[in-house]
Amino acid sequence: MVDRSEPVPTEASVRRALGRAASGRALDADEAAALLTARGPALDELLRVAGDIRDAGLREAGRPGVVTFSKKVFVPLTRLCRDRCHYCTFATVPHRLPAAYLERDEVLAIAREGAAQGCKEALFTLGDRPEERWPAARRWLDERGYDSTLDYLRACAVAVLEETGLLPHLNPGVLSWSELQRLKPVAPSMGMMLETTAARLWSEPGGPHYGSPDKEPAVRLRVLDDAGRVGVPFTTGILIGIGEDRAERVDAIFAIRRAMREYGHLQEVIVQNFRAKPDTAMRGMPDAELRDLAATVAVARVLLGPRARIQAPPNLIAGEYDLLLRAGIDDWGGVSPVTPDHVNPERPWPQLDELARRTASAGFTLRERLTVYPEYVRAGAPWLDPRLLPHVTALADPATGLAVEAARPVGRPWQEPESGYGGRTDLHVTIDVTGRTEDRRGDFDSVYGDWSEVANKITRPVGVPGSGGADADLRAGLRLAADDPAALLTPAHEAAALALFGADGPALDALCRIADDVRRDAVGDDVTYVVNRNINFTNVCYVGCRFCAFAQRESDADAFRLSLSQVADRAEEAWAAGATEVCLQGGIDPKMPVTGYADIVRAIKARVPGMHVHAFSPMEIVTAAAKAGVPVREWLGMLREAGLDTIPGTAAEILDDDVRWVLTKGKLPAAAWVDVVSTAHELGIRSSSTMMYGHVDHPGQWLAHFRVLAGVQDRTGGFTEFVALPFVHTNAPIYLAGIARPGPTWRENRAVHAMARLLLHGRIDNIQCSWVKLGDAGTVEMLRGGCNDLGGTLMEETISRMAGSGNGSARTEEQLRAIASAAGRPFRKRTTAYGHTGV
Repeated sequence: MVDRSEPVPTEASVRRALGRAASGRALDADEAAALLTARGPALDELLRVAGDIRDAGLREAGRPGVVTFSKKVFVPLTRLCRDRCHYCTFATVPHRLPAAYLERDEVLAIAREGAAQGCKEALFTLGDRPEERWPAARRWLDERGYDSTLDYLRACAVAVLEETGLLPHLNPGVLSWSELQRLKPVAPSMGMMLETTAARLWSEPGGPHYGSPDKEPAVRLRVLDDAGRVGVPFTTGILIGIGEDRAERVDAIFAIRRAMREYGHLQEVIVQNFRAKPDTAMRGMPDAELRDLAATVAVARVLLGPRARIQAPPNLIAGEYDLLLRAGIDDWGGVSPVTPDHVNPERPWPQLDELARRTASAGFTLRERLTVYPEYVRAGAPWLDPRLLPHVTALADPATGLAVEAARPVGRPWQEPESGYGGRTDLHVTIDVTGRTEDRRGDFDSVYGDWSEVANKITRPVGVPGSGGADADLRAGLRLAADDPAALLTPAHEAAALALFGADGPALDALCRIADDVRRDAVGDDVTYVVNRNINFTNVCYVGCRFCAFAQRESDADAFRLSLSQVADRAEEAWAAGATEVCLQGGIDPKMPVTGYADIVRAIKARVPGMHVHAFSPMEIVTAAAKAGVPVREWLGMLREAGLDTIPGTAAEILDDDVRWVLTKGKLPAAAWVDVVSTAHELGIRSSSTMMYGHVDHPGQWLAHFRVLAGVQDRTGGFTEFVALPFVHTNAPIYLAGIARPGPTWRENRAVHAMARLLLHGRIDNIQCSWVKLGDAGTVEMLRGGCNDLGGTLMEETISRMAGSGNGSARTEEQLRAIASAAGRPFRKRTTAYGHTGV
């Protein structure tokens, strides 16, 4: 309930806010909060403004005057929960239930009954991670061979798809990035109510969410962002009247707007009013007043805009259909002719005929939609996994994306479609001749999110010295670099380390000399290289990394997929040319079969048994494991059995999520990257390590990145080398959008390579410089400042060239040796793991 001790806005402030809203001007938080108090004629005007915005959005969407709903069944998979929300009657205790979970057959019985009556959605609602609180839940899962509630949920969703054809919508509560990845292939949509951003309602005794770990607002906001990063059509919303004040209510709407703009994944926003229930701690609180609900819906519509889809549950509004339609809703949510609302069992769904009649009396047409909203149905990739497309398209009108009301769900196999090969498969050659077709993808303006919201998330350095640093810190840093370089990683010497990153002029020259001395002591004078070939087996990718110019949509002119025989052919050609290694990386292609990665390795080993396969970034590994529904450790074990030798430590960029979520949108979090490489090392699969710098980052984040790498190396010893990767900006979307800077300066390149040698001393001996990024002359200079390795001949290189690198795609052994000679150093051919080749 709204705190009545709040000062009430003046009539003048309400009128002023109404005037701004009516004229289409942006509202600030105070103005939005003032509008929540509108009543009488002011409320009528607010509803008119909100209704006009809604109507404009429906016209833009091509369905003027249409209000939607989803015909569903409600599947209460488990009513056990680890949280203790003080208003909830859905969650209960084990002794009040016949079993901890519904059995699979019970789930399917509900779904079949729904399918028989024309339902198209199976809404899975369940408590958060009950096995972490209730031994009965843990025992039930163990007895049936499931590691977690989410594992069982995934299995039930697949069963519903295959045996009934209903489309699962999953509401399992708080999910991590990896868990969202794992569930996305089995559900066209998911959801979690934000409810509120008022942390005090969670942290203070007596608050409605006190004692509920999953209701911490920061945790729930992270879920909204992670769902956007993974590309899940997602439902969220606010719950009003639980003790929040007006400012807190508005803050929650603004938080939803930010996520919606940044990722474009919030398919609907629910504005739900609190209704007190018996046998709960909040049974004595008054219900949220319906005029308050209408004002909140209208304010949400004004703030979220015409493209937002806004819902109010029709069984909680005491028959005030017209009021809520006037307030700007355009959806009634899921309505079931089969099952009750298990969250609000005392308030039955309206009959569909009655809902249609009441909607029509307000001047609207009621139309059925699917669990996933029309915009996402029509877009397809990247929002819908290819294994779900047959189930969705069987029930959808291709022209509108709405449901075909007469369609009846039929079970269909949940399997990967046939993946075609082809496209611009000669890109590895023609990229150096004719270049890329366009400087950006055709969906540039939408796939990366709202660029203004992206720019707002860039973190600025605090207390980081400018170029040259403080003199005392710089002198201390140089002394430490000479005497105990690895100590620069410690927090006690952070100021000195940051000063060295900012070194310039004579100080920078001194830093590079020290780094080169350390290099000589650690690995000698030999400049090493490997004869290898890069093979990019596909560039089809929908992750939407904002720095990447390599990824293409399937329909783009430069898109390609290689067949297994084409990959093996290139490996055989490389072997014939003297290569001992192939390095394989590709886009996160939604049509890549679950077995595809292992099949590639087996195809190469079958054709060239002696070839070292250095393949698949941590991003590829974690998404493939999620798609297969197995842990990363198991997935890596399968790849190792197929013949995988080592993995590249790419996809690291900067191991700081504040940077990653600006730079990459949907790539794996830093913790997931660490987990993948650590697990690989534990399995005996070594990796390289990398850092891409010079975009939206700063030296403090570079230092933190090196600390993460050092920590992994201390635990596993599995890194073979470190590779510094200067950002290539020319065709990078985040640069074209005016957000990233144009790569690192020459001074920064020298400082980063020298600091890599010093900071990782005693942990990672081999520091590699990239001739692809730096050019030959730049590479020579890095060899004089701490580096000892040139990487490989590559034979083909597409990723940097698509980004605009002007240094070519291949180097011969003679050219690499010439680079070493230009630096005044001997050269030596090596293996992938830095062994001697005898040559």
